[in-house]
Amino acid sequence: MAEYKLLFEHTDDPTYKTLKGYKSKGGYEGLVKALKMERQAVIDEVKTSGLRGRGGAGFPSWIKWNGLPKEKRSPHYILCNADEGEPGTFKDKQLLETCPFLLVEGMTIAGYATQGDVGYVYIRGEFIDGARALRRAIDEAYANNLLGKNILGTDFSFDLHIHLGAGSYECGEESALMSSLMGERGMPRLKFPHAPLPTVSGVWEKPTLINNVETYCCAPHIIKRGGEWYATLGAGTKNSRGTKIFSVSGHVNKPGNFEIEFGTPLRELLELAGGIRGGKIKACIPGGSSMPVIKPDAIETAIIGYEEMMEAKSMVGSGGCMFFNEHTDMVMLCWRTAQFYANESCGKCTPCREGTRWMIQILDRIVAGNGQPGDKELLVDIANQIEGRSFCALGDAAAWPVKAFIRQFPEEFDYWIEHGKSPIKSKEAAALAP
Repeated sequence: MAEYKLLFEHTDDPTYKTLKGYKSKGGYEGLVKALKMERQAVIDEVKTSGLRGRGGAGFPSWIKWNGLPKEKRSPHYILCNADEGEPGTFKDKQLLETCPFLLVEGMTIAGYATQGDVGYVYIRGEFIDGARALRRAIDEAYANNLLGKNILGTDFSFDLHIHLGAGSYECGEESALMSSLMGERGMPRLKFPHAPLPTVSGVWEKPTLINNVETYCCAPHIIKRGGEWYATLGAGTKNSRGTKIFSVSGHVNKPGNFEIEFGTPLRELLELAGGIRGGKIKACIPGGSSMPVIKPDAIETAIIGYEEMMEAKSMVGSGGCMFFNEHTDMVMLCWRTAQFYANESCGKCTPCREGTRWMIQILDRIVAGNGQPGDKELLVDIANQIEGRSFCALGDAAAWPVKAFIRQFPEEFDYWIEHGKSPIKSKEAAALAP
């Protein structure tokens, strides 16, 4: 399969960032169609499409959209998570910079379907170019009655605002994002069943819909061309529909963002990125640094789909796909990954705060040449105590890669612990060294 450019079809056209250019490519036909439909019919169309959230978890989008109260008694909020912080992922950044109207239209459709009053786009603080492109698009939309009061002469009104974050990975977690947006410290809240879902009580304790950039950008295409059409994309997979944008990086000849149809073999994604450079392929992290690493035999047979990637012992995740050649030291890659999650832990819950620190202490002594027999098993034991025991998914994100690195490359950990040095002498290994 080649690339299937749906969201990225016009990403190379600079006029697509203007309202005139966007409309010339069929932009806003989805919103015009949606405004003539019953609100529930819009949600049903999303259900038919089989769209699942592109932020990482792959939760069915229509369930969220359908979860906001039908009998409206308070304001409804529409939030977009544009705090793309997972290492290896940079697709939402490109969508913001080159397709801002696609996001504005998608959020407006979501606002109409769920009786939304106000939307906020929570953008990672470093994404200045994306925020500026979106600002210009929002201003143009207001000037042309595509945002604000009585959109396109209907009784539907919707306002849209931008909020810049401060670069915290934790604020990509939806409840921490809501707290940050409200001016509170960006820490996760209690989750269902211990607290209401955001669709019932979200930001400012009001019904709230949260999706990420890529998810909202799918909505105009789904409404314009129909849910049934969208569901034909990826129909060969168990339950993954549509396209998915992967940010491919690492030891590849042509790093970048590639949009593919679900059902595409992982090895074909590598081919789109120009193949491996600097040696034979050694490993791949398919969905962002928190996802489990896999080896060449799994890379060769893996199919890109939510269930299919789990069969390959990893996950689609956020789509940050990193390939590594044979000269990569996997122990140091594990150490660097663990450092990131330890630094980004907000410190609210003990398993994550203490567990990530303990893992770093053990990995520090291993890469310093002072590893001890039993360190490998101790790392797995700590990771098991973190997994599933933290307020948010950051604990899992810290535990999964450590367990996977040890499971897939135990001999490299054994060598480091026995000899006090890396089994690999290469510039790639040196790049990861302390």
